[in-house]
Amino acid sequence: MTTEQVGLAVAGAVALVALAVALLAHRRARRAESLVSSLGAALAERVDPPSAPAAQAPPVADSDTAAFVITHVGEPEAAAAVPVARPIDGRLFTDIVARETVVKAAGWTHGLRRALSPESRNRIRFAVRQETKRSGRERRAEMKQALREFRARERATVQEDVA
Repeated sequence: MTTEQVGLAVAGAVALVALAVALLAHRRARRAESLVSSLGAALAERVDPPSAPAAQAPPVADSDTAAFVITHVGEPEAAAAVPVARPIDGRLFTDIVARETVVKAAGWTHGLRRALSPESRNRIRFAVRQETKRSGRERRAEMKQALREFRARERATVQEDVA
C-alpha cells in the first residue's frame, strides 16, 4: 500500500466514526425531544389552574383596579406562543456534533500534552521523592519509639524478677 492509500483508508475510517457518532447523537436528541414533550404534557396537566377559584376577591372600584394591577392572571401569555426550541436540519446538526467532537478532542490533546510535559513529570517525580523520604523518616522514628518502649518493658520485667 502506498501512503496515499493509507491516508485514504484513515480518512475513510475517521469519516465512518464521525458518521456513527452523528447518528448516535441524532438518536439521543430524538429520544430527549420525545421525553421533553411527554414531560411537558404531564407538567401542563399538573400546572393547569383549577376551574373554580379558591377564594373570591372583594370587589374593587375600576379606578383602583387600573392603578394597582401587578399581574396578568388569566390572560393568555404572548411568550407562550414562541417555541422554546426550533427544529434544525441534519447538516446543521452534524456540523454542531462535529464541532463539539473536535473541541473535546482538542481539549483532551491539550490536557494530555500538558500532563505529559517534562515540567509536569519532573514536578511529580520531585513530589514522589519527597513523600518517599518523609514516609521513610516517619517509619524509622516509629521503629525507634517501638524499640524504646520494648526495651523499657524488658527492663521493667527484669527489675520485677530481681525484686
